Amino acid sequence: MRVDSLMTYSLIVMLFYCSLALHQPTDALHIEGRTMGTTYHITYFDEHGRDYKVSVDSVLREVNHAINTYDPTAEVSLFNKSTRGILLSNSHLRSILYTSEKVYRESQGAFDPTVMPLVNAWGFGPGKSFHVTQAKIDSLKQFVGFQKIRITKDSLIKLDPRVQLDFGGIGQGYGADAITLFLQSKGVTNLLVELGGEGMAIGKNIQKNKAWTIGILDPNSTRDNQFFKAYAEVKDQSYTTAGSYFNYREIDGKKYSHTIDPVTGYPADLPLLSASVFAKDCTTADAWDTAFMVMGHTQAIKLLSKRKDLDAILMYSTLTGPIETFITAGIKNRITLER
Repeated sequence: MRVDSLMTYSLIVMLFYCSLALHQPTDALHIEGRTMGTTYHITYFDEHGRDYKVSVDSVLREVNHAINTYDPTAEVSLFNKSTRGILLSNSHLRSILYTSEKVYRESQGAFDPTVMPLVNAWGFGPGKSFHVTQAKIDSLKQFVGFQKIRITKDSLIKLDPRVQLDFGGIGQGYGADAITLFLQSKGVTNLLVELGGEGMAIGKNIQKNKAWTIGILDPNSTRDNQFFKAYAEVKDQSYTTAGSYFNYREIDGKKYSHTIDPVTGYPADLPLLSASVFAKDCTTADAWDTAFMVMGHTQAIKLLSKRKDLDAILMYSTLTGPIETFITAGIKNRITLER
């Protein structure tokens, strides 16, 4: 090869790599807003600098119109008000139902979205709360159970006209998945989605050239004084946390968790204070953190020992006072605990 040709070739290669460097998306883009009674925050990198705020809000409106019980026109609300069921016209409702059914079976009923009547009875839903008695709880439990509904090719059917659905224990995770799938469809490969504390971490934080890092609240946090107990490095994985941090109801001086046990009909009252779950999708993780709060840490640890598709951090109280932390082996090397 002639010298001048070699120089020309080298110049072309150098210009090619310089061009690549100039187009690397090193500046993070940020989107935030409100949805599902909470907030969302998204950080992503896009070489074209596209702002997806309007599109993300549109996606979330579609999700809410399918699964949000606080929206009287939502498909789930129409089902709850029906006597026989509804035609399934919304793919979001069908998708969340399939995941709900799967986790319901695998958790042996610890996660059950038909818990809605009990959620309302304890004052945690859109319906009016009333004085809770054992007789009333026993009455409501008669029409709680996922086996009391049927999902067909085109319909969602009630086997008892009093059955109602509540996606409070899974909905935010589903919303985070919907946002993630939308951004990925646009070619975004490095993003962090957080919706009400649940989210997805895809790729890495390009600015720091490392995996995304998320914080997990200390169970001793209050609404006015929030601080982290642990930090987790997350890549291509979801993260969710369930706990009784701020959402509880006080009756006669006693605090009751918003997580309702579908079997007893009462709020979960176990030593488990918080459950953080990591899985491939946020919908599944969100359902399982709810299930673990109902099951308690002892049963949750037994189940986790048999599952390779789930990782978790469980924080629970002990008789001696200090909060203990259990971390599954699959994520242990990516967790930093605060002392």
